[in-house]
Amino acid sequence: MAPAAMRSVAKSLSEAKPVSYWLDDPGKPAAQPALTADERCDLLVVGAGYSGLWTALIAKERDPGRDVVLIEGKEAGWAASGRNGGFCAASLTHGLANGLARWPDELARLEELGARNLDAIEEAVARYGIDCDFERTGEIDVATEPHQVEELRELHEEARRLGLADGSQWLDAEALRAEVDSPTFLAGLWDKDGVAMLNPAKLAWGLKRACLELGVRIYEHTPGLELARAGAGMAVRTPYGTVRARRVALGTNVFPSLVRRIRPFTVPVYDYALMTEPLDEAQLAAVGWKGRQGLGDSANQFHYFRITPDHRILWGGYDAVYPYRGRLDAAHDDRPETYLKLAEHFFTAFPQLEGLKFTHAWGGAIDTCSRFSAFFGTAHAGKVAYAAGFTGLGVGATRFGADVMLDLLDGADTERTRLEMVRTRPMPFPPEPFAWTGITLTKWSLARADRRGGHRNLWLRTLDRFGLGFDS
Repeated sequence: MAPAAMRSVAKSLSEAKPVSYWLDDPGKPAAQPALTADERCDLLVVGAGYSGLWTALIAKERDPGRDVVLIEGKEAGWAASGRNGGFCAASLTHGLANGLARWPDELARLEELGARNLDAIEEAVARYGIDCDFERTGEIDVATEPHQVEELRELHEEARRLGLADGSQWLDAEALRAEVDSPTFLAGLWDKDGVAMLNPAKLAWGLKRACLELGVRIYEHTPGLELARAGAGMAVRTPYGTVRARRVALGTNVFPSLVRRIRPFTVPVYDYALMTEPLDEAQLAAVGWKGRQGLGDSANQFHYFRITPDHRILWGGYDAVYPYRGRLDAAHDDRPETYLKLAEHFFTAFPQLEGLKFTHAWGGAIDTCSRFSAFFGTAHAGKVAYAAGFTGLGVGATRFGADVMLDLLDGADTERTRLEMVRTRPMPFPPEPFAWTGITLTKWSLARADRRGGHRNLWLRTLDRFGLGFDS
């Protein structure tokens, strides 16, 4: 890009606040007081992101008499749950291609359970009056390179062969650009029913309110520091008190698990997003987007983007960053060099919006595992359950994970606990510095494949052979 154009791109970021647009809301609810004394309960849930909030809520729905306590290290929804793009997908497997590669024999059941899970989220939003701008508009996977057109077409044909293409529509370039107009769009595959758009922070805050209304005791600014057995149950130590519980559910995701042997199964990857100022009528007419779908391109290093009810465009993804030695650090939440790259890509996709400014630019950590979709399990003789590794697709799948954790804690034989996906775990990451070296090499190889028509080098083909390959 020419120097003058780069200056224009940089200027678009001049007023961007380094905070999540969703969390920068004057309507944000006040935090619940911290725990300052010992507590006892039937079920302790650790973490008040989506995973923990759904677990606490569903636990009370299943058994209103169950005494449930939820603790959160900071505030409900402050981390990944309040920083994502607001794509709530039915998929439990991080997309059809990943599911086909890993669980072909039970994919139809996984797709059915995922669809039911998304329906249940929609029903809960209505039942509890959660004002989170829930819109079931679907998502379009977009091809921006010729090889991606063929890959998308092959995926669509495979889905049709397996009877999994209901609700999906193939869009050629003309049809796609009639929905959302970009000169970079070559074709698309529209999943019309399997994805909803929503305000992610408002969903978290609404779930928190629903939990409180059902009698869950929530303590914020209360990190869980240590997990240990305590008689017939478990105990979690916090800074000012200890919670003793019959059972514990861990929804800490990217943060180090209180079950230490689980830690090698996840690594943090930082993702970034921009939010524009509201588009005026002329700008809206220039891009179309009347269907309000979410979109994502089909590259290995991909972008995701959507339009909000107040006509802003969120533009995120592409530059996923693995911190050296996998260390979580709030300093990684703000990365100007990534914002500049994202802004450049935005105006390449939508040159008709030249001059538009970004109001917010932010980042945050995602818990990633080697199979790119969640895994589940128990510890301490079944008294503790965990779900982790959602890899950026947790807005919807965390509710399914909550059901799984509660099934496991109850020792129940259900259609969920019988799944191979639930009964097996991914491969752990190697110790550092080998993990950092391998992830860095994988990122370089994926970017190279994008530049070379999708051709996967020896490293990527080796990962594919061991079930560790990843396309997007």
